[in-house]
Amino acid sequence: MDISNTLSKKGLDAYIMIGESHNADMYYTTGFFASDKFTYLQTNSGDEILLVSEMERGRAENESRITNIRTTQDYDYRSKIKSRSDPSIAFSDTLGELLGKEGIRKIGVPHNFPFFIAQTLKEQGFWFMPIKSPFKDMRTKKSESEIANIETVQNACEKAMDTAVNLISNASESDGVLYNEGVELTSEYVRNAIEHRLLDFGCEAEATIVACGKQSSTPHWIGEGTLKANEPIIIDIFPRSKTNRYFSDMSRTVVKGTPSRQLKDMYDAVIEAQNKALELVKPGVLCNEIHNAVCDVFEEKGYDTVRNNPKLKSGFLHSTGHGVGLEVHELPSLGDNGNKLESGNVITVEPGLYYPEIGGVRIEDIVVVTEKGCRNLTEFEKKFVV
Repeated sequence: MDISNTLSKKGLDAYIMIGESHNADMYYTTGFFASDKFTYLQTNSGDEILLVSEMERGRAENESRITNIRTTQDYDYRSKIKSRSDPSIAFSDTLGELLGKEGIRKIGVPHNFPFFIAQTLKEQGFWFMPIKSPFKDMRTKKSESEIANIETVQNACEKAMDTAVNLISNASESDGVLYNEGVELTSEYVRNAIEHRLLDFGCEAEATIVACGKQSSTPHWIGEGTLKANEPIIIDIFPRSKTNRYFSDMSRTVVKGTPSRQLKDMYDAVIEAQNKALELVKPGVLCNEIHNAVCDVFEEKGYDTVRNNPKLKSGFLHSTGHGVGLEVHELPSLGDNGNKLESGNVITVEPGLYYPEIGGVRIEDIVVVTEKGCRNLTEFEKKFVV
């Protein structure tokens, strides 16, 4: 977690973040889970300080990786509230007192640092520089324990995917509509089943995608209403562990019934593109090499890609993949950039094709980059017709 060299090069005394543990950098640096905002500080000598409320002192001392725990009451926060008649100003004064006693004047902050606090402290003589988070790049290379955390979530994800696919596979069909035990099977019902299954494994999910037919041609439409036979159903699950806070991510596209020739060709093309991408994943490979290889596969088969038209509305509309960790979308991005993959990156590989008059097809696996290639953490089958 040492960012002292970065701070020294920029002439900064310290780096400060304020947030709660849903902020990935906050949780990554502190290992402390809290719903209320707290403060992390690292000086240019590498010293780390965690500032929490008095109520959280005991938990922070037991749970956080930071050993230097301070509380707002150490700086007489309650008295400051009385004198200032405003908790926000009182907190800024509290932070200012801490900084002053540590000899800190020039401060680096992330781009999303609270403006009010920065402005209040500027008026007290402190100087701020917004900088790119030095922890985001650290987070791209996962440790063995982080990879194990993601694998645990992926296992839950596959159990939930199995629940969803079985509901669709076992559904009956009448007049093109799917039924479950005599009741119309809907996106909402399948999504609820997915999320209940995830809870059985200590995971949670938001905005799970179960999109059928033309709805599936919009990549992030979560889907609504009745599921139909002979049409594509994209299922995209990106759960997070409620315990370790890590995500996983997986998509499958299935059809109950008989897909059209166009849909089958799209599915075959997506599988071929994904296989090509997986073959290329290894340390040192440029992200855009992988993305371009996927575009090559699609274009050779007559499909449009975002490579040639950034405003594309149908075809291959997005990047080939993204990093996954404490955020479901983080670095590195398998898109049009010259970043190199490194061993320890955990990324998705998810080519897709989308046509409003037909529907969409997306297949997504999550892999870890190894010294010689990659290890696919996804074991769930790729079966189109169920």
